[in-house]
Amino acid sequence: MEKKAREGARSAAAKAKARAKAAPRGPAGRDRRRGARYKVKLQVDYSSGDTFLFSSINDISELGIFILTSEPLPPGTPLRLKFSAPHARGPVEVRGRVVWVNPYRPGGENINPGMGIKFVGMTDEQRRLVKELVRTIAYLSENWI
Repeated sequence: MEKKAREGARSAAAKAKARAKAAPRGPAGRDRRRGARYKVKLQVDYSSGDTFLFSSINDISELGIFILTSEPLPPGTPLRLKFSAPHARGPVEVRGRVVWVNPYRPGGENINPGMGIKFVGMTDEQRRLVKELVRTIAYLSENWI
């Protein structure tokens, strides 16, 4: 009887493993994102070590931003970011990390070179400011379509 129970457990585990393999993996690319992203044009100052740069944010969410640049930094690069919107009370200053890169390709069809930045180590106040900014952008985006 004990042998049958073990065989049944093995069989059930094997079936579960086969179902997991056959099941489609999670969504890829844009569909993986948890936070809604909104198109925007905001100026951003960012730095990493002794490198100080200025560019623009192409889209934003509560979790991160996409910085439009023909010279993206390598994935894993930590950044200090400072940006604001015309309706904001002041600039938002947060830390981020480069998580993916869309490299510039001269002569190619890459019209959106840059880097995806994930916000990291935010305080409650920084999180509140980013959330407020994103909600305002979302409201304006939905009402100006």
